[in-house]
Amino acid sequence: MAGVPERVTGILFDVDGTLVDTTYLHAVTWWEALRQGDHDVPMSTIHHAIGMGSDKILDALLGEERDRDEDGKVTDAHAALYSTYWDRLRPLPGAADLLRACAVAGQQVVLASSANERELAALRRALDADDVIKLATSASDAEQSKPAPDILGVALDRAGLAAAEVVFVGDSVWDVRAAARLEIPCVGVTCGGTSAEELTRAGAVAVYRDPADLLAAFDTSPLSGS
Repeated sequence: MAGVPERVTGILFDVDGTLVDTTYLHAVTWWEALRQGDHDVPMSTIHHAIGMGSDKILDALLGEERDRDEDGKVTDAHAALYSTYWDRLRPLPGAADLLRACAVAGQQVVLASSANERELAALRRALDADDVIKLATSASDAEQSKPAPDILGVALDRAGLAAAEVVFVGDSVWDVRAAARLEIPCVGVTCGGTSAEELTRAGAVAVYRDPADLLAAFDTSPLSGS
């Protein structure tokens, strides 16, 4: 498990399910997209795979031996269904305030998202905190999505940060595992529907209910350094 830096100069944030309330929207739209492709996958199974990118989630849900010729139709269906919610996306409690608190503390605020560029734009509109966001990544920036660490590595490189001076905040075990591969400590939030026990077992250094809960404990949290 990565230790918390003594001095934290940057905070990397997952977005879906961590800062914006989208986890269950993704679950239901993947469920419907899979049904359109004649795949009957329980919603609870889909929920536990949310946080992986589209390059990994179908392997997890349908197996690596499936007929991949239909993958494009499923992912396109999910994208179309999910896009109908873009104008109604809502930030999770305290999300923008947490980002601003990080900026006030002198930390670079970086969104390490695997959403595609249009989805990311919708997420940023919902979050309404562009004034303090240093930079943001999207799916096109990485070869593989979480739990591969590619997107975090890109975020570090572009921000000019080292893994030893940042903390990552995420809501899924895939976030925790991706961070661990770069030895970045990960703070978990349960607002994406993953339990504190699951996040801790995956290696999270601390777990909070949501961004507001983390903000309330900011001065004693890993975000302020060890």
